[in-house]
Amino acid sequence: MQAYGQGFAKVYNLKWAGFAKQVAPAILNYYESTPIGKANKKALDLCCGAGHLAVYLLEKGYRVVGIDLSEHMLHYARENTRQYLESGRAEFVKGDAADFKLKERFGLVYSTYDSLNHLENEEALKKCFKCVYDVCDGYFIFDLNTQKGLKNWNMIHVNDSADDLVIITRSFYDGQGPKAWTKISGFIRQEGGLYERFEENVFNTVFKLERVKEALFEVGWKNVYFASMRDLSARILEPEEELRVFVVAGKI
Repeated sequence: MQAYGQGFAKVYNLKWAGFAKQVAPAILNYYESTPIGKANKKALDLCCGAGHLAVYLLEKGYRVVGIDLSEHMLHYARENTRQYLESGRAEFVKGDAADFKLKERFGLVYSTYDSLNHLENEEALKKCFKCVYDVCDGYFIFDLNTQKGLKNWNMIHVNDSADDLVIITRSFYDGQGPKAWTKISGFIRQEGGLYERFEENVFNTVFKLERVKEALFEVGWKNVYFASMRDLSARILEPEEELRVFVVAGKI
C-alpha cells in the first residue's frame, strides 16, 4: 500500500476535497435506505486521506474511525475533524488497508477515490476484503478505476490556475500491463512567500472486475454488485465498460 508524503498530503488537503464531497451523499443515501443503515451510525473510513468524507458523516451524527497508512494524511484528517475528536465521535489510526484489526465494529465501511487501486496486487486486495469483513456488520462500498478508465491516464497536465500552487501530472498506462503510473509534482507557496516543491509517484493496479467480485464472495461477502455514483442501488451489467465503478458488498 502506498503512503503519501508530507508535501503531497498538504496539497491533497487543499485541492482534492471535491470527489469526497460528490460521493458522500450517494454513499450515505444508499446506506440509510437499508435496514442496518437506519439503526447503525458507526462507519469506518478506509484509506481516509485528509478526512474530507469523514467530515460529512460526522456532521450527520455518525461515529467515524479512519485508517490511513500516511501519517501526513492523518495529520490533516485530525485537523479537519478536531471538534469531533475532542468529543470522541472521531478517531484516526495509522494502518494498512490490507492488514489491520480493530475491536470496534461498523455498520458501514467505505473506501473512495480509487484508494484500493493502490494495493499491490490481487492477494493484497483479498486480504483487505477479509480485514473489512471482520469488522463490518452491514455494507462495504468502494470504488475502483477500471482498465478502460486507466487507459485515459496517458497525458501530461499542468494546473497553474492558482497563484499559490502549480501541479504537474504525468500519467502513463500501456493498456495491457498490471499497473498504471502517475508522477504528481509541483510547487506550493509557503507563508513567507517561498515555494516548496513536492513530488509523488503513484500507481494504480489494474484489477479484473470479475475477479474482484469472486474474491469478495470467497471471503464471505454476499449480494455483491457493481454500480455507478449516480445510483448505488442500480446494478451495472457491463462494469468493464465504465471508467470508474463502485462496488457494493453486503454482509447480510
